[in-house]
Amino acid sequence: MKIIEIPEGWPADEGAALAVQEELRGRLVTGEEGPEPGTGHVTGVDVAYDDERDLVAAAAVVLDARSLEVVERATAVGRVSFPYVPGLLAFREIPTVLAALGRLAADPGLLVCDGYGLAHPRRFGLASHLGVVTGLPSIGVAKNPFTFTYEQPGPERGAFSALVADGETVGRALRTRAGVKPVYVSVGHRVWLDRASEHTLRLSPRYRLPETTRHADALCRQALAEALSAADAEAETKTGTAASE
Repeated sequence: MKIIEIPEGWPADEGAALAVQEELRGRLVTGEEGPEPGTGHVTGVDVAYDDERDLVAAAAVVLDARSLEVVERATAVGRVSFPYVPGLLAFREIPTVLAALGRLAADPGLLVCDGYGLAHPRRFGLASHLGVVTGLPSIGVAKNPFTFTYEQPGPERGAFSALVADGETVGRALRTRAGVKPVYVSVGHRVWLDRASEHTLRLSPRYRLPETTRHADALCRQALAEALSAADAEAETKTGTAASE
């Protein structure tokens, strides 16, 4: 099992991470409409953590945007690369996520992150960060509300309301299933909000969460479990060898 180590020069404290975040935010593109829903590929990205062992497993699952069939899967396991600081969570997982994306042969197309983009205290969440560093269009579709206010959207599928922070619309609470709590959609990079909502609805034909997120969530959990099992087996082998010497 190859563990992705923390890159040399990676920010080690909050001040350094904030400086990098601010520099990258200057490259953010929000004026592009983005890919048309139902065309090309969409790639779900998600991570799972084991805090005791300081490991994070990342998964990238490419779907055909029209049929929602899986085209390709890739995973990576790495060291957690930054302490837990709200608003800087991307720095904990980006190296491992990039390693998983780098193992794909297929064009990822649109990245769909389990997290936020512009709906972030500094308007630069994981979806924006990942979009900027890869150059790919990206959106965030989160399960839970963060630092904004919103009105409950109507009960029907497709109903939405604005996510508002400091008087600015930073995303939408979007109902993907009638009578079920909404998801929270925000622009990441190179996609308009209307288009991000269209993608989210198209990717969620049966369940509250997009198929991209469902596939990536299951795969990163599986990858983490396999990594931990391999680590345990390796430790047992070393213990047995030491005892026999």
